[in-house]
Order: sequence, then C-alpha cells, then structure tokens
Amino acid sequence: MNEARPDPAVVIVEDEPQIRRFLRAALGGQGYRVHEASTGADGLVEVASRQPDVVIVDLGLPDMDGLDVIRKVREWSAVPVIVLSDKVAALDAGADDYLSKPFGVGELMARMRVALRHRARVSDGAVESMFDIGDLHVDLAARRVTVGGAQVHLTPIEYRLLVALVHHAGKVLTHRQLLSEVWGPNATEQAHYLRVYMAHLRRKLETDAARPRYLLTEAGVGYRLAAE
Repeated sequence: MNEARPDPAVVIVEDEPQIRRFLRAALGGQGYRVHEASTGADGLVEVASRQPDVVIVDLGLPDMDGLDVIRKVREWSAVPVIVLSDKVAALDAGADDYLSKPFGVGELMARMRVALRHRARVSDGAVESMFDIGDLHVDLAARRVTVGGAQVHLTPIEYRLLVALVHHAGKVLTHRQLLSEVWGPNATEQAHYLRVYMAHLRRKLETDAARPRYLLTEAGVGYRLAAE
C-alpha cells in the first residue's frame, strides 16, 4: 500500500503581517503547509529546520538583505526560492523566480506549481528529454524541434538558447544567466546578442512573433519559456 505523500511545505520570510496573512490564506487554502518568519535570521532557521519544498522571500527584511538570505540558503540547499520583488539581482543571486507586489493568487499559484515541478525534477535527478506546450514540441534526445508537426531547423546558437529555456521551463532567466549559459561567462554584458537570437527564435516558433505565446519577455529582467 502506497503511503500518501505529505502536503508540500513552504517557508515565508516576510516582515509585513498583512502580506503574511494573505500568503497564509492563499497557500493554506491550496493545501500547503505554511511556516512563517518575519526576519532573515528566523527565516534561515525555518528553512534549515523545516526542509520546505519552496521558500518565499521578501528582499526588504528588517535585519538583513533578502539577497543575503538567498545566498546563505544557496550554500547548502537547492530548494526553489521565489522572491517578492522584481530585482534582477535576486535572480542572479540564486532565486528561482519573482513576484512583483501587488500580485494575485492565480499568479502566485502558477509560480508555486513551476517551483514544485522544478524541485521534483532535481530530486529525481532526471532531465526530461521531451517538452511540449501547445503546438511546440522539443525532443532533446533527438535534437528535434517541431511546430504543429512540422520540423523547424534551428542554428546551433538558436538551439542552445531554446534548450536553456526548456531546462528551466516556466522560470524566468535573466539576460546575464542566458548569455552565460549560451555564449559563455565572457558574454554576460552582450545583451544585444540575446535580443537578436530571441527574435530569430520567435519568428521560427511563434504564430505571431509580435505577440509571443511561448517565448515570453519579462520586461527589464529576461525571458521565460511558458510551461502551461
């Protein structure tokens, strides 16, 4: 007889009581086990002791910068971290995603689903070889990309860019992260490379490149491959 899996746990590190109440109600109503901390120091203790499935961190904490909380967590844990901010620095410090205040329950739950899927993949040690959304199908093992069943021919750089997004599907990747992963660490300031090749990918993969459905822009931050 299979044992029932426990509900996923989340640690909220947020000093504003009204936001903690909102998150507690929204997440608790969806079956999450919610643990809270109002300071960075207490948040680190909660993360270490609770071993949560997801961590939500506000950057404006009273005792320490939320970026330092993320960096300290990253020293010993790969748990998905969602920041309540739109700062690129948080993503480059190791956060997995962000939410800009104010945000709604639907947006929050979508980010949580992506974070849990990412954690499951990391825990299983598996890299999925297939990615599908809408008419877009990517077979990583065969290095084959199709749209509506028709094969799409990509250049090596276009393919590497798409693969980077597929590996982090649903998560926002900063310009710096994508440049480093696709072109190497010496190209992290060459944002024009990314704009040019993203435009190429959209023309090949999107029905309307001006209104992309799959390859989404996170203004001032980077790009996200839609996952649902």
